[in-house]
Parts: sequence; structure tokens; C-alpha cells
Amino acid sequence: MVWTLSEPFNGNQWWPCKQELSDKADSSWVFVTTDSTNKVGSNGILTNVVNLGNGKARYEWKSRNPIDCYLISVAVAKYVDYTFYCHPVGVDSLMVQNYVYDNPATLNNFKNIIDSTAQMIELYSHLFGPYPFSNEKYGHSMAPLSGGMEHQTMTTLGYFDFMLTCHELAHMWFGDNVTCKTWSDIWINEGFASYGEYLSLEYLHSLAAANSNMLSVYNNVMSQTGGSVYVPLADITDENRIFDSRLSYDKGSAIIHMLRFELQDDTLFFNILKTFQTQYNKSVSTGDDFKSVAETLSGKDFTDFFNQWYYGEGYPTYKVTWTQANDTLYFTSTQTTSSTVTPLFKMLMEYKLKSASGDTLIRVYQTDNVNNYKIPIHKTITGIVVDPNNWVLNKVGTITNINEFENNIDFEISPNPCTDKLNINFSIPEKRNKTFVITDITGRLIKTLNGNSDKQEINIEDLSKGIYFLKISNGNSFIIKKFVKE
Repeated sequence: MVWTLSEPFNGNQWWPCKQELSDKADSSWVFVTTDSTNKVGSNGILTNVVNLGNGKARYEWKSRNPIDCYLISVAVAKYVDYTFYCHPVGVDSLMVQNYVYDNPATLNNFKNIIDSTAQMIELYSHLFGPYPFSNEKYGHSMAPLSGGMEHQTMTTLGYFDFMLTCHELAHMWFGDNVTCKTWSDIWINEGFASYGEYLSLEYLHSLAAANSNMLSVYNNVMSQTGGSVYVPLADITDENRIFDSRLSYDKGSAIIHMLRFELQDDTLFFNILKTFQTQYNKSVSTGDDFKSVAETLSGKDFTDFFNQWYYGEGYPTYKVTWTQANDTLYFTSTQTTSSTVTPLFKMLMEYKLKSASGDTLIRVYQTDNVNNYKIPIHKTITGIVVDPNNWVLNKVGTITNINEFENNIDFEISPNPCTDKLNINFSIPEKRNKTFVITDITGRLIKTLNGNSDKQEINIEDLSKGIYFLKISNGNSFIIKKFVKE
């Protein structure tokens, strides 16, 4: 058999073209002469099969849609034509034409997955907007590839499985209709097609299956500490970097998932995808173009988000320390990052507060590497879970419930929580010299003073709001208690 694979730089090895992403051809005709026992798959519509005699036939494919040079394709083999129709939103009937190896076992083996393409097309047409090439078709041609290639209107692939099939189909919107403007922005193609896998699992299988898939994606991204989704200019001729599965595909998919979480509105999220398709229909775009659409429709500023996740590197790790005082939960989230390129990820984070009387889900915004939160809660909290629904690319460090350590001296702090002064009263008269040490929740020394009275007053007006520890020692023993500055 014969097949073509031109992405990213090989179109001009088999047909004369200008390999410039932003200059799409307005149409393409592909005519192929082959043995009449073969079939030829290509872009657009098969307008004619001419019998040339002597056992030869000419297949004439024509497309009237703009197309990038690397998306024009040919696949020739002894195929069986398995064609059916689906009915996506906005289209009365769309042909799905599949050229499958003429082997009695092949079609039987893959038929269920091929048939599911109809559901996928209908789903994506609902989520992304109408199928962009409804005046032609969608289809597949088999070839001995290890994966697939999203040739416009007729994907070339080596086999059919659920994830590969939905990934390549999603490219008809992201990659073919709207194409990356430069190879630096391959995220427009591969990040969104990879997120199409998650969406297909979510809507056609189950949310649990989708979340399991995203967890695998996150684990792959975090198998290394650095790397950006955006391909640096120095690397745009390196095919391995352009198509890095960890960065362009998996981390690209992850940041779309996190953007969806940041929006907290699925209707808005999918409206952004549809508007992006409409605004850059049959054209090219960059990551910043998508950012602009998201900002315009949401009214949010995604500068930090893109600087951190698209241009930046690495991922955050969260360490949580918490305590409860009556009906108030106090907790501190300390964020460290895997790469010095991005020292902070400012972002929404979800926490599950566990309780015997029922769990509570809260969302807070991380603005600094150390954030202190005060949450009214009318339950006894037994534990905290970071990111329970797997929305955020992150690792979790320690989660600590602060317990007071007591020794053979004792004192009371009042008021607690406090605003300006700490009043310290010893339960047993204590005239010896004592050292008073205040540290923050990370262990950083805040202030030290000495005294020998049964009562001590400490000015804390200069402290920021949060949880602190007071350690008092008399030379022989010590005690540590926590207090909260409001």
C-alpha cells in the first residue's frame, strides 16, 4: 500500500506547496491512478472513479474547504468501503466513509469502534459547534501507522480504538478547521484534541472513567519537573519537541481542564470553545488568541494563568496545616513549585472538609506561596482532602492537624483568636525567667522576648492574619500553643 504523512515539514517532498501554516490552500484536488483492485482515500468528496482500462482506475477526490499543506493526504490499498451516516446538530446527514483493509477479520474486529464515530461526531458538534466540513464528509483510511494522523475529512490511522478515534476526530475542529499559527502553538492542535479524549469519556462513558484518564495524564506530566506547553522558538524545527506527548498533548490537555475549573461555568466554557471555532473558522490562531476569546467572554483576566501554565513550567505541591476553634476552621496552604521558572501558581483550589456529619466542599483562591484561610463551619472537621475531584495538576505534601504539645508548665492565651494583644496567664505561679518565642506556621521566627511575671502581654499588631505558635520555656521545660491573629 501507499500512504502519505506530511506533518510537520514534509508536504513539499511529494507535492509542490508553500509550507506556511497561515497560508491555507482554498481547495484541493487529488487524482490518483492505481490498480483497479485498490481504493484511494483522500480529502473531500470522491467525485469520480474512472475506469482507464488495462486494470487501472483513477480516483478523483475534490475538496472545496481551505486546507493546510500538511493535511492533504493519500492512502491506497485493497480496502473495503464501510460507509454510514450520522446526524450531528446543524447537519441533516453527514457521510462517514471508512476504508478498512480487505481482510475478513479487520472490519469485524473494529466495527463497534468505527460505528461509535457517529456518537463522537454528534457529541463534538454539540460541544464545539457544527462539524466544520459538513459539505463533504468525515472518514478513515487505514495505514500501517502506530497511531493516527488527522488528514482533513479523512483521518489516516493504523487501528481503531476509542481514545485514538476520538482524538483524531477532535482535530477536525482543533488542528484542521482552526490550525496553530506557528508550531510554537501546537497546543491549539494537540492540547485540545487530547482534551477531546477526556470529553468523550465524560459524556459517552462515565465521569469516573474520564477522571481516571486525567489522573494518568497528570502523573505523566509530573514525571518530570519542568517543560512548557508553548514550544520555544529555538525548538520549532525539532519534531520531537513539537510533538512531545508529555507537554504538547498531556499538559496541553491538563491546562484546558484547569481553565474549565477556573471558569466554574460549563455553559460559558463550551461557549468559549464554540466562539473560538467561529472566530477563527478555516484559519489559524495562537494560544494568545484563545486566551483573548476566553477573557472577552468570561470577563476574567487569564494573564497569570497563561504565564504560569502555558508559558511557564512545572507544577505546584500543596502542604496544609489546619486546626478548628469552635465553629471556625483555620488552615494554611503552603505552595511550593517544581520549577524555579514558575515560583507561584495563582489559582483556584478545591478542598473537601471531612466530617462524621457529612463532608463539605469549599473553593479558595491561592494568591501567594503561603495563604491563611478562615472558614466558618458548624461541624467537627476530622480531615482535609486537597483537590478531591482531580481538577488541578498538583502534588500533595503533608496535611497536618495541629495538636497542642503540653509539658509540665501551663498557661492560657486570651483572647484567641486575637487582634492586637496576647494576654498570657499561667495557671501555676511562675516567677522564673521565661523565654517567649512566636513562629509562623512554616516555623519561621517572628519575634522573641523575655519576662518573669505570672502574667505577660505581647503586642501582635504587626503580625499578619493567620495561625501562629507561641513557645514558652523556663529553662527546664516548655509548652507550645497555637493562636490565631485576625
